[in-house]
Amino acid sequence: MHTSLRSIVLGTALSLGTAAAALAQPIKMPAPSPAQTLKQAFGLGEITIDYSRPLARGRVIFGDLVPYDHVWRTGANATTKITFSDDVSFEGVPVKAGTYGLYTIPGRDSWRVMLYKDLSLGGNVASYNTDNELLRVKVEPKANGHMVQSFTINLDQVDASTATLQIMWERTIVPVKITTNIDERIMKNIASVMKVEDSRPYFQAANYYYSNNKDMNQALAWVNKAIEQNNAFYVVHLKAKILMKLKDYKGALAAAEESKGLARAAKSEDYIHLNEKLIAQAEAAQRNRRR
Repeated sequence: MHTSLRSIVLGTALSLGTAAAALAQPIKMPAPSPAQTLKQAFGLGEITIDYSRPLARGRVIFGDLVPYDHVWRTGANATTKITFSDDVSFEGVPVKAGTYGLYTIPGRDSWRVMLYKDLSLGGNVASYNTDNELLRVKVEPKANGHMVQSFTINLDQVDASTATLQIMWERTIVPVKITTNIDERIMKNIASVMKVEDSRPYFQAANYYYSNNKDMNQALAWVNKAIEQNNAFYVVHLKAKILMKLKDYKGALAAAEESKGLARAAKSEDYIHLNEKLIAQAEAAQRNRRR
């Protein structure tokens, strides 16, 4: 073959190969069940949930698409994972900090919710092995007042030491209670830091004692020290609340009035309202005492 002809043929072949390779490139498409990561501060740590969210698309979900009394991956695609950065209790069962697969067995009247140690199982529930379960708990599903189209895992009613995991799809909510024991750790920390005279966190310590119904006289002593450090409206408001718990309604009324004045000067409408509410409560308590 003539040299120039060979060059043309070779060039054509290379061009066709390049075009074919370009055509073979994958097309980026949205996932039919998009991935979701939920992070929630909880206790002294956090909870993280990684899962995928299939869409109902007009289908009957539980008892049909997701059959009753069979292990379900609880989502779509890869393993639904839940991570606890601290030790917790899962429906009363102790769980060490770590990452676990979240699987369920839906039922008409009750669900089984499992934490699974093998994170490689994914959606291959035919290979599900109960030997790999960390725990299995029984919970009752609740009727949802509105239709949830995209499968959703949520954390609701989150406070200092409790939260409710909600598994939601269609018109069903499956609640699972999660708790953490932080009181002992915080109390030890308070006892330790309050020994350091130069920078004692009086407000934080008093607020924890108030919020968790500890020694109110100690809380009052600390909040008075906190006011010496910072005579702010929110600090004086805490004092008023502590005095209410101590049933010193006259003192609570005076502290709430002072806090209201400080809040007005700081243009804090929230605390003006909170103090007005507390003032009304203290006045009502005083009237009841006189009867």
